[in-house]
Amino acid sequence: MSHTIAAISTPTAPAGLGVIRLSGDDAVAVACRVFRAADATRALDRLDGYTAAYGHVFDADGDIDDCIALVFRAPHSYTGEDVVELSCHGGVYLLQRVLRACFAAGAKPAAAGEFTRRAFIGGKMDLTGAESVMDLIAADGRLAARTALAAREGVTYRRLQGVKEKLLAVAAQFGAFVDYPDEDIPELRADTLAATITEAQRAIGALLDTFDAGRVLRQGVDTVIVGAPNVGKSTLMNCLAGCERSIVTDVAGTTRDVVEETVRLGDVTLRLADTAGIRDTDDTVETIGVDMARRRMAQAALVLAVFDGSRALTDADKAIAAATEGAATIAVVNKADCAERTDRAWLETHFDCVITLSAKRGDGVDALTDAVAQVTGVERLDAAEPVLATERQRDCAVRCLACLNEAADALTGGMTLDAVAVSLDGAIAAILDLTGERTTEAVVDEVFARFCVGK
Repeated sequence: MSHTIAAISTPTAPAGLGVIRLSGDDAVAVACRVFRAADATRALDRLDGYTAAYGHVFDADGDIDDCIALVFRAPHSYTGEDVVELSCHGGVYLLQRVLRACFAAGAKPAAAGEFTRRAFIGGKMDLTGAESVMDLIAADGRLAARTALAAREGVTYRRLQGVKEKLLAVAAQFGAFVDYPDEDIPELRADTLAATITEAQRAIGALLDTFDAGRVLRQGVDTVIVGAPNVGKSTLMNCLAGCERSIVTDVAGTTRDVVEETVRLGDVTLRLADTAGIRDTDDTVETIGVDMARRRMAQAALVLAVFDGSRALTDADKAIAAATEGAATIAVVNKADCAERTDRAWLETHFDCVITLSAKRGDGVDALTDAVAQVTGVERLDAAEPVLATERQRDCAVRCLACLNEAADALTGGMTLDAVAVSLDGAIAAILDLTGERTTEAVVDEVFARFCVGK
């Protein structure tokens, strides 16, 4: 018998509505002690699942607020247990008073992520689906929300189950052949085993290929705007931010400190840093700004290297191009509102992605949006396909692929099939760890530690 937990499941800030969630064997009984239906025939303990009643929540001091109570009966609820959700006005005081009333009626405070943890333990979702809940809540764009929802609904789990079942089938056939040599069990063919391993390698490798782009989608990307003085870096910053974040003048060296802003381009969040124009200077303060710009450029995950399209490339421009070599960089040819005089062909030989825009007029931002999606890999993500969402998932996938590679090497190296089987067992174990079908309490604790109370 599980104890009944309660928590505020909406943000603790003034709002039109607030929800207190209860879950556990006594959820309905506890709710009955704090909720009085307006229609006496609709007491909560008489209601079927997926049913609502209007009434009032109260405590020992009297009525607190009017309320809608929603009843969910086990196992058809989020947690798989009896669940009651009390929806009242979203005042902080009101919600806290209702929560205290629930505690006085027998509920216990929910731990961080305990509702979703109970859903995982109760078999309502696998561990990848549970991890996606916070990603779904935190999603700030359509693609991020769709990939998180797909994971929540089991797309990653199903893909891994397909791989696991095929590996289990060949492992079981090999085990039966070894354990029962006198039985008429067909020997496992090497070519069949090789084909199964190759298919599994491709599937796990494809999952691993999604990780970096998926992380960009969820967390955004640290981005730095660099370039020589007066190429339009600050104008680009203001264009993307939609406000005057950086000072724009015709005087070289205006930007000396790092100016930061978070913006969205399409499905990607950029944590932008506008930096000082990179050049040699005797100005002590500007030199500090240039050094900061160089450090930010070295640390950034994405570089927007800005060039003035209205003039020929300078030695400073070419030095910046050389400094960004090997980094994820988009060359931005600015000032498209002027006649182009820059050597675009030279830029295209030094950068994989070159786009043209006018930061002053805002023309060409769509091209930059597409370029960001391309360089970060986000454009290759399919919302209907599985995406590895956490470092834990990635680590499990890496271990799985390593075991599959060992199995393939053992097979091609002429080793006995039992050596191959050991590696296959390792691959299967890694998949079970990833989905949570076989995991430790410590891992489960770590997963749900990042959840909010009430989720």
